[in-house]
Amino acid sequence: MRKRKRKRLMLIGGAMAVLALAIALVLVAFSQDIRYFRTPEDVTAEDIASGARFRLGGLVKEGTVVRGTDKHVSFAVTDTIKDLTVTYEGILPDLFREGQGIVAEGRFTPDGTFIADNVLAKHDENYMPKDVADSLKAKGVWEGN
Repeated sequence: MRKRKRKRLMLIGGAMAVLALAIALVLVAFSQDIRYFRTPEDVTAEDIASGARFRLGGLVKEGTVVRGTDKHVSFAVTDTIKDLTVTYEGILPDLFREGQGIVAEGRFTPDGTFIADNVLAKHDENYMPKDVADSLKAKGVWEGN
């Protein structure tokens, strides 16, 4: 009888260990995939120093788009309160232009430049990414739909 009880306890203990490991792996996967959204005014020195991935959203500031060699582009993203410099190496969306609402995903360098590895632009005149629109509306700097 003792052997049966010990076997059952070992089976339950093993199942609990496997379940705990699975939960731990899921939590680690979720924490690594979280990308926080910020507007230029929301960015702090801690955000810049952290090296974490962010989604930076706002409007492409007029007169700041500079196209370099190959596919290198730099521009400023603004929420009309603060501007941040963004650099991107790649092909920009067809609808990317000055005054356009965008979301750039990437990291900050220690000097405060945002290095984007992905840039998203709104797809028509009536749409801006919801996070960007909500944040700009809350600050009173955008009155779109």
